Amino acid sequence: MADPPTKKAISSEMVTYAYILLYIALSSGQIFFNKWVLSSKQISFPYPLGLTLLHMVFSSVLCFVLTKVLRIMKVEEGMTLDIYITSVIPIGAMFAMTLWLGNTAYLYISVAFAQMLKAIMPVAVFILGVAAGLEMMSYRMLLIMSIISFGVLVASYGEIDINWVGVVYQMGGVVGEALRLIFMEILVKRKGIKLNPISVMYYVSPCSAICLLIPWIFLEKPKMDEGGTWNFPPLVLTLNSLCTFALNLSVFLVISHTSALTIRVAGVVKDWVVVLLSALLFADTKLTLINLFGYAIAIAGVAAYNNLKLKKEVSGVSSNESQPAQSIPLVPSSSSNE
Repeated sequence: MADPPTKKAISSEMVTYAYILLYIALSSGQIFFNKWVLSSKQISFPYPLGLTLLHMVFSSVLCFVLTKVLRIMKVEEGMTLDIYITSVIPIGAMFAMTLWLGNTAYLYISVAFAQMLKAIMPVAVFILGVAAGLEMMSYRMLLIMSIISFGVLVASYGEIDINWVGVVYQMGGVVGEALRLIFMEILVKRKGIKLNPISVMYYVSPCSAICLLIPWIFLEKPKMDEGGTWNFPPLVLTLNSLCTFALNLSVFLVISHTSALTIRVAGVVKDWVVVLLSALLFADTKLTLINLFGYAIAIAGVAAYNNLKLKKEVSGVSSNESQPAQSIPLVPSSSSNE
Protein backbone atom coordinates (compact mmCIF):
# COMPACT_ATOMS: atom_id res chain seq x y z
CA MET A 1 0.00 0.00 0.00
CA ALA A 2 1.37 3.39 -0.99
CA ASP A 3 2.31 5.76 1.83
CA PRO A 4 0.43 9.10 2.16
CA PRO A 5 3.14 11.27 0.51
CA THR A 6 3.18 8.97 -2.51
CA LYS A 7 -0.60 9.09 -2.72
CA LYS A 8 -0.48 12.86 -2.58
CA ALA A 9 2.16 13.00 -5.34
CA ILE A 10 0.13 10.66 -7.56
CA SER A 11 -3.02 12.69 -6.93
CA SER A 12 -1.23 15.95 -7.79
CA GLU A 13 0.17 14.42 -10.98
CA MET A 14 -3.27 13.20 -12.02
CA VAL A 15 -4.73 16.66 -11.47
CA THR A 16 -1.98 18.16 -13.63
CA TYR A 17 -2.66 15.70 -16.46
CA ALA A 18 -6.37 16.44 -16.13
CA TYR A 19 -5.70 20.16 -16.58
CA ILE A 20 -3.52 19.48 -19.64
CA LEU A 21 -6.22 17.30 -21.20
CA LEU A 22 -8.79 19.97 -20.38
CA TYR A 23 -6.67 22.58 -22.16
CA ILE A 24 -6.23 20.38 -25.25
CA ALA A 25 -9.96 19.57 -25.32
CA LEU A 26 -11.05 23.20 -24.86
CA SER A 27 -8.50 24.58 -27.31
CA SER A 28 -9.40 22.07 -30.02
CA GLY A 29 -13.10 22.30 -29.30
CA GLN A 30 -13.10 26.10 -29.44
CA ILE A 31 -11.51 26.09 -32.89
CA PHE A 32 -14.19 23.71 -34.14
CA PHE A 33 -16.90 25.71 -32.35
CA ASN A 34 -15.78 28.97 -33.98
CA LYS A 35 -15.64 27.34 -37.40
CA TRP A 36 -19.15 25.94 -36.95
CA VAL A 37 -20.64 29.24 -35.72
CA LEU A 38 -19.08 31.21 -38.58
CA SER A 39 -19.84 28.79 -41.41
CA SER A 40 -23.02 26.99 -40.32
CA LYS A 41 -26.18 27.85 -42.24
CA GLN A 42 -28.24 26.92 -39.19
CA ILE A 43 -26.51 29.52 -37.02
CA SER A 44 -26.25 32.08 -39.83
CA PHE A 45 -23.57 34.20 -38.14
CA PRO A 46 -20.78 34.74 -40.71
CA TYR A 47 -19.40 37.71 -38.78
CA PRO A 48 -15.85 37.04 -37.48
CA LEU A 49 -15.48 40.62 -36.26
CA GLY A 50 -18.74 40.44 -34.34
CA LEU A 51 -17.89 37.05 -32.84
CA THR A 52 -14.43 38.17 -31.73
CA LEU A 53 -15.86 41.41 -30.30
CA LEU A 54 -18.40 39.38 -28.34
CA HIS A 55 -15.60 37.20 -26.94
CA MET A 56 -13.62 40.23 -25.76
CA VAL A 57 -16.62 41.96 -24.15
CA PHE A 58 -17.61 38.72 -22.42
CA SER A 59 -14.04 38.19 -21.22
CA SER A 60 -13.78 41.78 -19.95
CA VAL A 61 -16.96 41.45 -17.90
CA LEU A 62 -16.08 38.03 -16.46
CA CYS A 63 -12.52 39.08 -15.58
CA PHE A 64 -13.88 42.12 -13.73
CA VAL A 65 -16.44 40.02 -11.84
CA LEU A 66 -13.89 37.33 -10.86
CA THR A 67 -11.14 39.74 -9.78
CA LYS A 68 -12.95 42.81 -8.44
CA VAL A 69 -16.43 41.64 -7.39
CA LEU A 70 -16.02 38.02 -6.25
CA ARG A 71 -12.25 38.40 -5.69
CA ILE A 72 -11.70 34.74 -6.58
CA MET A 73 -8.59 35.63 -8.57
CA LYS A 74 -6.00 38.33 -8.13
CA VAL A 75 -4.79 40.84 -10.71
CA GLU A 76 -1.05 41.29 -10.41
CA GLU A 77 0.16 44.75 -9.48
CA GLY A 78 2.69 47.00 -11.22
CA MET A 79 0.59 48.39 -14.05
CA THR A 80 1.03 52.12 -14.70
CA LEU A 81 -0.57 54.51 -17.18
CA ASP A 82 2.68 54.74 -19.14
CA ILE A 83 3.00 50.95 -19.40
CA TYR A 84 -0.67 50.64 -20.35
CA ILE A 85 -0.35 53.18 -23.17
CA THR A 86 2.99 51.99 -24.54
CA SER A 87 2.54 48.23 -24.10
CA VAL A 88 -0.97 47.05 -23.21
CA ILE A 89 -2.74 49.05 -25.92
CA PRO A 90 -0.43 47.73 -28.69
CA ILE A 91 -0.81 44.20 -27.28
CA GLY A 92 -4.60 44.60 -27.23
CA ALA A 93 -4.62 45.93 -30.78
CA MET A 94 -2.46 43.06 -32.06
CA PHE A 95 -4.56 40.53 -30.15
CA ALA A 96 -7.70 41.94 -31.76
CA MET A 97 -6.06 41.81 -35.19
CA THR A 98 -4.94 38.20 -34.65
CA LEU A 99 -8.37 36.92 -33.64
CA TRP A 100 -10.25 38.93 -36.27
CA LEU A 101 -8.09 37.86 -39.21
CA GLY A 102 -7.69 34.30 -37.95
CA ASN A 103 -11.43 33.80 -37.52
CA THR A 104 -12.10 35.42 -40.91
CA ALA A 105 -9.79 32.86 -42.51
CA TYR A 106 -12.23 30.11 -41.48
CA LEU A 107 -14.72 31.50 -43.99
CA TYR A 108 -12.30 30.68 -46.84
CA ILE A 109 -10.03 27.79 -45.83
CA SER A 110 -10.36 24.58 -43.85
CA VAL A 111 -9.51 24.33 -40.16
CA ALA A 112 -6.72 21.83 -40.92
CA PHE A 113 -5.04 24.07 -43.49
CA ALA A 114 -5.33 27.07 -41.15
CA GLN A 115 -3.49 25.07 -38.46
CA MET A 116 -0.79 24.11 -40.93
CA LEU A 117 -0.24 27.74 -41.88
CA LYS A 118 -0.03 28.71 -38.21
CA ALA A 119 3.02 26.46 -37.83
CA ILE A 120 4.99 29.31 -39.44
CA MET A 121 4.47 31.35 -36.24
CA PRO A 122 7.98 30.79 -34.75
CA VAL A 123 9.51 32.10 -37.98
CA ALA A 124 7.48 35.32 -37.79
CA VAL A 125 8.26 35.73 -34.08
CA PHE A 126 11.98 35.16 -34.64
CA ILE A 127 12.26 37.58 -37.58
CA LEU A 128 10.41 40.32 -35.69
CA GLY A 129 12.42 39.51 -32.55
CA VAL A 130 15.68 40.01 -34.43
CA ALA A 131 14.38 43.31 -35.82
CA ALA A 132 13.42 44.43 -32.30
CA GLY A 133 16.77 43.39 -30.84
CA LEU A 134 15.22 40.64 -28.70
CA GLU A 135 16.69 37.69 -30.61
CA MET A 136 20.14 36.92 -31.97
CA MET A 137 20.66 35.35 -35.38
CA SER A 138 22.49 32.01 -35.27
CA TYR A 139 23.15 29.17 -37.70
CA ARG A 140 21.14 26.75 -35.55
CA MET A 141 18.12 29.05 -35.40
CA LEU A 142 18.40 29.77 -39.13
CA LEU A 143 18.32 26.02 -39.80
CA ILE A 144 15.25 25.57 -37.59
CA MET A 145 13.44 28.45 -39.30
CA SER A 146 14.29 26.94 -42.70
CA ILE A 147 12.88 23.55 -41.65
CA ILE A 148 9.62 25.10 -40.44
CA SER A 149 9.26 27.22 -43.57
CA PHE A 150 9.98 24.26 -45.84
CA GLY A 151 7.42 22.14 -44.00
CA VAL A 152 4.71 24.78 -44.33
CA LEU A 153 5.50 25.21 -48.04
CA VAL A 154 5.20 21.45 -48.61
CA ALA A 155 1.93 21.33 -46.66
CA SER A 156 0.58 24.23 -48.73
CA TYR A 157 1.67 22.54 -51.95
CA GLY A 158 -0.35 19.51 -50.91
CA GLU A 159 -3.53 21.53 -50.36
CA ILE A 160 -6.09 20.41 -52.95
CA ASP A 161 -8.25 23.55 -53.08
CA ILE A 162 -6.20 26.54 -51.96
CA ASN A 163 -8.01 29.83 -51.41
CA TRP A 164 -5.51 32.68 -51.43
CA VAL A 165 -7.89 35.11 -49.74
CA GLY A 166 -8.04 32.76 -46.76
CA VAL A 167 -4.26 32.32 -46.83
CA VAL A 168 -3.75 36.10 -46.71
CA TYR A 169 -6.16 36.43 -43.77
CA GLN A 170 -4.47 33.59 -41.89
CA MET A 171 -0.96 34.93 -42.49
CA GLY A 172 -2.15 38.36 -41.39
CA GLY A 173 -3.31 36.73 -38.17
CA VAL A 174 0.11 35.09 -37.79
CA VAL A 175 1.86 38.45 -38.16
CA GLY A 176 -0.52 40.01 -35.63
CA GLU A 177 0.16 37.24 -33.12
CA ALA A 178 3.92 37.52 -33.66
CA LEU A 179 3.74 41.26 -33.00
CA ARG A 180 1.68 40.63 -29.86
CA LEU A 181 4.31 38.22 -28.53
CA ILE A 182 7.07 40.71 -29.30
CA PHE A 183 5.25 43.44 -27.38
CA MET A 184 4.77 40.97 -24.50
CA GLU A 185 8.50 40.25 -24.56
CA ILE A 186 9.26 43.97 -24.45
CA LEU A 187 6.81 44.35 -21.55
CA VAL A 188 8.78 41.74 -19.60
CA LYS A 189 12.40 42.34 -20.57
CA ARG A 190 12.45 46.12 -20.79
CA LYS A 191 9.73 47.08 -18.32
CA GLY A 192 9.95 44.21 -15.85
CA ILE A 193 6.22 43.41 -15.76
CA LYS A 194 5.14 39.78 -15.53
CA LEU A 195 1.46 38.92 -15.68
CA ASN A 196 -0.45 35.67 -15.33
CA PRO A 197 -3.04 34.85 -18.02
CA ILE A 198 -5.98 36.20 -15.98
CA SER A 199 -4.19 39.51 -15.42
CA VAL A 200 -3.36 39.70 -19.13
CA MET A 201 -7.01 39.14 -20.07
CA TYR A 202 -8.13 41.68 -17.44
CA TYR A 203 -5.97 44.41 -18.93
CA VAL A 204 -6.01 43.41 -22.61
CA SER A 205 -9.62 42.33 -23.24
CA PRO A 206 -11.24 45.80 -22.85
CA CYS A 207 -8.58 47.33 -25.11
CA SER A 208 -9.10 44.61 -27.72
CA ALA A 209 -12.86 45.10 -27.54
CA ILE A 210 -12.50 48.81 -28.32
CA CYS A 211 -10.11 48.06 -31.19
CA LEU A 212 -12.66 45.61 -32.64
CA LEU A 213 -15.69 47.83 -32.05
CA ILE A 214 -14.56 50.53 -34.48
CA PRO A 215 -14.11 48.32 -37.58
CA TRP A 216 -17.21 46.29 -36.61
CA ILE A 217 -19.38 49.43 -36.74
CA PHE A 218 -18.27 50.16 -40.31
CA LEU A 219 -17.66 46.69 -41.77
CA GLU A 220 -20.11 44.23 -40.23
CA LYS A 221 -22.87 46.10 -38.42
CA PRO A 222 -24.43 47.38 -41.70
CA LYS A 223 -24.57 43.78 -42.99
CA MET A 224 -26.12 42.58 -39.74
CA ASP A 225 -28.72 45.36 -39.94
CA GLU A 226 -29.76 44.40 -43.47
CA GLY A 227 -31.90 41.55 -42.19
CA GLY A 228 -33.90 43.86 -39.95
CA THR A 229 -34.19 42.83 -36.30
CA TRP A 230 -31.21 40.78 -35.12
CA ASN A 231 -32.27 37.19 -34.67
CA PHE A 232 -29.05 35.40 -33.78
CA PRO A 233 -29.10 32.44 -31.35
CA PRO A 234 -28.14 33.99 -27.97
CA LEU A 235 -27.62 30.64 -26.24
CA VAL A 236 -25.11 29.42 -28.85
CA LEU A 237 -23.18 32.71 -28.88
CA THR A 238 -23.11 32.90 -25.08
CA LEU A 239 -21.88 29.32 -24.83
CA ASN A 240 -19.23 30.04 -27.47
CA SER A 241 -18.01 33.06 -25.48
CA LEU A 242 -18.04 31.07 -22.26
CA CYS A 243 -15.93 28.34 -23.87
CA THR A 244 -13.43 30.97 -25.01
CA PHE A 245 -13.09 32.28 -21.47
CA ALA A 246 -12.83 28.73 -20.10
CA LEU A 247 -9.98 28.12 -22.54
CA ASN A 248 -8.04 31.09 -21.15
CA LEU A 249 -8.78 29.89 -17.63
CA SER A 250 -7.43 26.43 -18.49
CA VAL A 251 -4.17 28.08 -19.61
CA PHE A 252 -3.97 29.68 -16.16
CA LEU A 253 -4.56 26.30 -14.47
CA VAL A 254 -1.96 24.43 -16.56
CA ILE A 255 0.74 27.08 -16.08
CA SER A 256 0.04 27.36 -12.34
CA HIS A 257 0.60 23.60 -11.98
CA THR A 258 3.42 23.15 -14.51
CA SER A 259 5.08 25.75 -16.73
CA ALA A 260 4.65 27.82 -19.87
CA LEU A 261 6.67 25.19 -21.75
CA THR A 262 4.01 22.57 -20.96
CA ILE A 263 1.47 24.73 -22.76
CA ARG A 264 3.76 24.84 -25.80
CA VAL A 265 4.11 21.06 -25.85
CA ALA A 266 0.38 20.59 -25.27
CA GLY A 267 -0.21 23.07 -28.08
CA VAL A 268 1.70 20.85 -30.51
CA VAL A 269 -0.46 17.88 -29.49
CA LYS A 270 -3.56 20.03 -29.85
CA ASP A 271 -2.56 21.09 -33.36
CA TRP A 272 -2.35 17.48 -34.50
CA VAL A 273 -5.70 16.71 -32.85
CA VAL A 274 -7.29 19.64 -34.69
CA VAL A 275 -5.78 18.70 -38.06
CA LEU A 276 -6.85 15.06 -37.87
CA LEU A 277 -10.28 15.56 -36.29
CA SER A 278 -11.24 18.37 -38.67
CA ALA A 279 -11.02 15.89 -41.55
CA LEU A 280 -13.79 13.91 -39.86
CA LEU A 281 -15.94 16.86 -38.77
CA PHE A 282 -15.90 19.25 -41.75
CA ALA A 283 -16.67 18.54 -45.38
CA ASP A 284 -14.25 21.23 -46.62
CA THR A 285 -11.25 19.42 -45.09
CA LYS A 286 -9.50 17.02 -47.46
CA LEU A 287 -6.10 15.93 -46.19
CA THR A 288 -3.42 14.52 -48.49
CA LEU A 289 -0.20 12.66 -47.73
CA ILE A 290 1.75 15.71 -48.92
CA ASN A 291 -0.25 17.86 -46.46
CA LEU A 292 0.58 15.60 -43.55
CA PHE A 293 4.22 15.09 -44.58
CA GLY A 294 4.82 18.83 -44.84
CA TYR A 295 3.05 19.51 -41.56
CA ALA A 296 5.12 16.81 -39.82
CA ILE A 297 8.31 18.53 -41.02
CA ALA A 298 7.04 21.91 -39.79
CA ILE A 299 6.05 20.49 -36.39
CA ALA A 300 9.48 18.87 -36.05
CA GLY A 301 10.96 22.33 -36.59
CA VAL A 302 8.57 23.83 -34.03
CA ALA A 303 9.61 21.15 -31.51
CA ALA A 304 13.28 21.98 -32.12
CA TYR A 305 12.48 25.68 -31.67
CA ASN A 306 10.70 25.03 -28.35
CA ASN A 307 13.62 22.89 -27.18
CA LEU A 308 16.12 25.63 -28.01
CA LYS A 309 13.98 28.24 -26.24
CA LEU A 310 13.71 25.94 -23.21
CA LYS A 311 17.50 25.70 -22.93
CA LYS A 312 17.72 29.50 -22.93
CA GLU A 313 15.01 29.76 -20.28
CA VAL A 314 16.60 27.08 -18.07
CA SER A 315 19.81 29.11 -17.96
CA GLY A 316 17.90 31.87 -16.19
CA VAL A 317 15.88 29.69 -13.82
CA SER A 318 18.24 30.09 -10.86
CA SER A 319 17.66 33.84 -10.78
CA ASN A 320 13.88 33.43 -10.94
CA GLU A 321 13.25 30.46 -8.61
CA SER A 322 11.59 32.64 -6.01
CA GLN A 323 8.92 33.82 -8.46
CA PRO A 324 5.47 32.16 -8.34
CA ALA A 325 4.71 29.59 -11.01
CA GLN A 326 1.80 31.63 -12.29
CA SER A 327 4.01 34.53 -13.23
CA ILE A 328 5.14 34.03 -16.80
CA PRO A 329 6.86 36.18 -19.41
CA LEU A 330 4.68 35.21 -22.33
CA VAL A 331 1.12 34.03 -22.44
CA PRO A 332 0.79 31.45 -25.21
CA SER A 333 -1.70 32.06 -27.94
CA SER A 334 -4.53 30.16 -26.46
CA SER A 335 -6.83 31.96 -28.73
CA SER A 336 -4.92 32.15 -31.92
CA ASN A 337 -8.09 31.82 -33.80
CA GLU A 338 -9.03 30.53 -30.45
